[in-house]
Amino acid sequence: MKKINQYILSGLMLLAATSLFSCKKLLEQEPKNSTYQEAFWKTAADARSAIAGNYGLLRTAMLDKNNRYYMYGDAIAKNYFTIQYTGDGLEGIQNGDFTFQYNLNSLANYTLYYKTIAMSNIVIANVSKMTDAQLKDVDNPGKFRNNILGQALFIRALSYFMMTRVWGDVPLVTVAYDDPINAPQLPRSPKADIMKQIETDCHNAINMLSWGYTDQGDAHVMANKGSVYALLAHLYLWRATMSNVATDAPNMTDVNSADTTITTLVAKGGYTLTDTANYKSIFIGRSSESIFEVNMSENTLEGSYDHIGTYFLNGSYINQYGNNPRFYTVPRFLSQNFADNDTLDVRYKKNFDASNPEKPVCFKYANVIYRNPAQKLNAYLSNNMVVFRLSDMILLKAEIALYKGDVATARNIINASRTRHNVNPTLVDASESASDVMDEYIIERGREMYLEGHLYYDLLRTRRYGNVIDWLTTSRFRQEGFYWPVDPALFRQNPLLKQTTYWLGKV
Repeated sequence: MKKINQYILSGLMLLAATSLFSCKKLLEQEPKNSTYQEAFWKTAADARSAIAGNYGLLRTAMLDKNNRYYMYGDAIAKNYFTIQYTGDGLEGIQNGDFTFQYNLNSLANYTLYYKTIAMSNIVIANVSKMTDAQLKDVDNPGKFRNNILGQALFIRALSYFMMTRVWGDVPLVTVAYDDPINAPQLPRSPKADIMKQIETDCHNAINMLSWGYTDQGDAHVMANKGSVYALLAHLYLWRATMSNVATDAPNMTDVNSADTTITTLVAKGGYTLTDTANYKSIFIGRSSESIFEVNMSENTLEGSYDHIGTYFLNGSYINQYGNNPRFYTVPRFLSQNFADNDTLDVRYKKNFDASNPEKPVCFKYANVIYRNPAQKLNAYLSNNMVVFRLSDMILLKAEIALYKGDVATARNIINASRTRHNVNPTLVDASESASDVMDEYIIERGREMYLEGHLYYDLLRTRRYGNVIDWLTTSRFRQEGFYWPVDPALFRQNPLLKQTTYWLGKV
């Protein structure tokens, strides 16, 4: 891919953020040009600044273009929520047509992920060469060095994981080029190679990171062993079920790897489920069950006025907003997933407002902070982006059990989740078949993981997409028509690229 690292401005861009251990903005960034290279990588503070910049790029990649993380992971599954038309054509993705010009130029373009990956490569290349003498301002230079390297590996692995779920095959670059302007052009690498690299990065990161945090200011928003184990579990399940879509039979080696990975995570991570009385705290951030999340807290003035939550909220929740938000929950989702006494479920009561039954509001993310509180103006949402949490891992155990033919274990996990959230739950009956229990699993994942960037991928893995996504036929699925096309603008920069197979001749 020609000049992948050109995307980090005119050469090496060192995103020098303030110290992660201060009370200032975690992701504050200050670009440095290539002439700054000789003066950088001299102290532990330099390494901290670089990894903070790496997290800043990751946040941008996930939030840019209408919160792309949620567009890929939730919005495409159209019957979870509806995007109303406002002129850009974003709603086209909900009909399976990813060729609207706006969507091609934004969501089909992976440039921002490669900015993040390029920064990870730069951190890995340079911090690995820093000497103990250069890191003399920390108590344990070896541990500090490993911690920074482990985080950079995690960020790179997470970036590639997000990309391979969206595009399948993508260019693979793990080198920090000294001359990014003349970096080699690279074709798309097979998704099997991408997933192998993710696995390798995760294993290396696990060996470098610890379970806890030296500074509690880093907790949950900086990677540790638990973050990597969670990513690895998702990778194994994705690879088990999506490497070969010509079959519905999962690869049991990867299924077993996911199982042991989650078992280790639960046993050693120290995470605990948040009491349902404090349910909303999960999505404000840094709860006891959080494994990894992206910082978006107004405590550090990093809240967002363009948070995914703001697209769902109306004037009842944010001053000066209208009555008709752009996104709304599909009424059928609520009626099918929270029928009858299931409306007692805390996830219904704390997430949804059906006072307008035709356009229900999702207020899962509604921690509104006004920067002008006296006049209730300049509203920001102070809700961290939760990427991995313990409830997610526990429910994945039910999916794993079903792949193994252990219906009873899957049923017990689902019922435990329902009992925990509802005083009078509708439970999965012991007479239900494995297929029926898988359907119930998808319902439970929808209740638990609504608007957390996972639901579309859940439907693909479990082959339950037909229950929700009417445009994704079995024929299109077998042709890998769930992947995105690549923005044609990228082909002008790199003639070695090839269009996603399903979209050949359509873009």
